[in-house]
Amino acid sequence: MSEPIRLMIADDHTLFREGVVALLESIPDIEVVGAAQDGEQVIQMAESLQPDVILMDIQMPGINGIAATRKIIQASPHIGIIIVTMFEDDDSVFAAMRAGARGYILKGADQRDMLRAVEAVARGEALFGPSIADRLMAYMTSASKSEEEVFPELTNREREILELIAQGLSNPEIAEALGISLKTVRNHVSNIFNKLQVADRVQAVLRAREAGLGKLD
Repeated sequence: MSEPIRLMIADDHTLFREGVVALLESIPDIEVVGAAQDGEQVIQMAESLQPDVILMDIQMPGINGIAATRKIIQASPHIGIIIVTMFEDDDSVFAAMRAGARGYILKGADQRDMLRAVEAVARGEALFGPSIADRLMAYMTSASKSEEEVFPELTNREREILELIAQGLSNPEIAEALGISLKTVRNHVSNIFNKLQVADRVQAVLRAREAGLGKLD
């Protein structure tokens, strides 16, 4: 007999939190090991309890679900986090993915969909639901096209480096992030300045951010 999935829930709405706990506690293959009501609490409980999966609300007081997800994954990358939220906007979906979430389901999902997500993430898979998957594909397609339209004079590598410059990374940090030499980064930066006809890094950042690059979560 396999071990039950050790599950935690983080949501600041008491009725929803207690409802999900009651729902999942009735399933033999799931053991609810804890319930948190804010971001700080779920971070502390995740560290001490080390659950297999966390159902994480986005909107919570103090540290929100995205920031809490990022902190938990940094400390315990084996924990699978599923974002459970009323929001289906693209920014929330992709912020959750960048933070390390492996699932994203809406609060209106039925028991079967929620259980499927928990089981998939517990196996190390990712599950974002059909509607989210469709939005992801549409986003990736449009993002690919828009990236090509932004600074078409730059190569893909130069555009990638400009994105990191706009995020505030130094040349050594860019070299480390991309796994290339500092000299190569400097050459690319010089080419970027020439192609964009900017005099320095500040002007390059301004041009990049005006074009929508360098946005942080």
